[in-house]
Amino acid sequence: MWFAALAAFGGCVFAAFEFDDFALFSKSPVMLPARWMDCFRQTRPLTELTFWLNDAIFGRSPVSWHVVDLLLHLAVVALVFDVLRKLIGDRAGLIAAAIFAVHPMMTEPVAYVFARATLLATLFSLLTMRSWITGRFWIAVLWFAAAMLAKEECAAVPLVLMLLPVRRNWRAFSAMVSVAVAIGVRTLLAGAAIHGSGVGANAGISPLAYFGAQGVVIWRYLRLFVIPWAFSIDPSLARPSLWVAMLAWGGLAVLCFVPFRGRFWFLMGLLLLAPSSSILPAADLAADRRMYLPMIAFCACAGVLLETVDRRAIVAIVLALMAISIHYSILWAHPQALWREAERLAPYATRPRIQLARALPPEQGLEELKDAPDEEPVATERGRLLMTLGRPSEALSAFGRALALDPNDARAISNRAVALAALGSRDAAVAEFLRALEKDGCLADARENLARLGVQTVAPEKCR
Repeated sequence: MWFAALAAFGGCVFAAFEFDDFALFSKSPVMLPARWMDCFRQTRPLTELTFWLNDAIFGRSPVSWHVVDLLLHLAVVALVFDVLRKLIGDRAGLIAAAIFAVHPMMTEPVAYVFARATLLATLFSLLTMRSWITGRFWIAVLWFAAAMLAKEECAAVPLVLMLLPVRRNWRAFSAMVSVAVAIGVRTLLAGAAIHGSGVGANAGISPLAYFGAQGVVIWRYLRLFVIPWAFSIDPSLARPSLWVAMLAWGGLAVLCFVPFRGRFWFLMGLLLLAPSSSILPAADLAADRRMYLPMIAFCACAGVLLETVDRRAIVAIVLALMAISIHYSILWAHPQALWREAERLAPYATRPRIQLARALPPEQGLEELKDAPDEEPVATERGRLLMTLGRPSEALSAFGRALALDPNDARAISNRAVALAALGSRDAAVAEFLRALEKDGCLADARENLARLGVQTVAPEKCR
């Protein structure tokens, strides 16, 4: 299985940084901590620690970061087999683990550095399951705490443990629930405090609307599980009507009661998906990497269903999945192709066009955005490209349009100030940078630009 996984995802090692990966090296709230101790002030301290170590030991070459993620996937594959063979038998467990190892659904979690939190949370969740089914309940609690410190989306693991056909320990279960609630609440509060975090109150969608959309989103995930084609780094989906949402959730509810060898593995998969696909809103309705942990249960379903199938057919399925995964791994190694694919699958979405414009040379990027919708992110990207081309007067106009579309955006004000400074209007630039800091006192870019203009400011205590 390891060789199959290496063949399927080895190409991811040559992928570039993408999307939120760059935030690790920026002045954003998710940037790399300066010291290892600072990792434990973050919402996902174990993940942040691995990022810090990666940077400290290997530097910022994308290859080393992707190698670490690929090794994490191989470790997860070994644990999937070890856990599932104890629960559904050797043959079914082997089939399930083989599908998990090479399925194209895994491409994004392996290739996208920012998704390392998902890999780590899944690794520790599987260690939790292994300890639980062998009766080491309090060791399982420790592993679960580690999983939650890697990423809070594994919060439903204790519920899945209670559905497994093994001995239970209610005290250990209660301890896990307490850990999940404590870390989950802390993460929610931290996310709510960060403007633009894209979660909770900053998601731009109500909990009810998000929940309604997730029924359709989950059916999309299941379609990709069975027919693994048309994956996208940015699956832009429209919100469904009320009736479509109700039908989608109704169909999922029916499937939950279908026993796979007497065990409700489909229900377990939905439970593992619930923290990211239920009532807690996120700006992105769908993200294929969210299926990494739930795939343990869905692959168990497949392993049970395919257990009696001829071995040659199983090999053919695994080889077909490998071939598709190789295709998507190669796609991730070429940013322009990756974002063109996302644009093709969502031609009316704005974000794929912006990301493609960033992957292209500046002149071609401007051409890509020529007929893009009149939205603040598009205007901001036009301004950034114009600044790159040394055309600050045109950039000032673009940044002004972005500010007109979102007058309260501190970054739009700061961007306008950058263009003013490039045009030699120092006093006007200083005034705009100060206005940006009035909107967002933690905007480090504005503070650093003021320092370059000879104006010293002090960051609020909450921003340090």
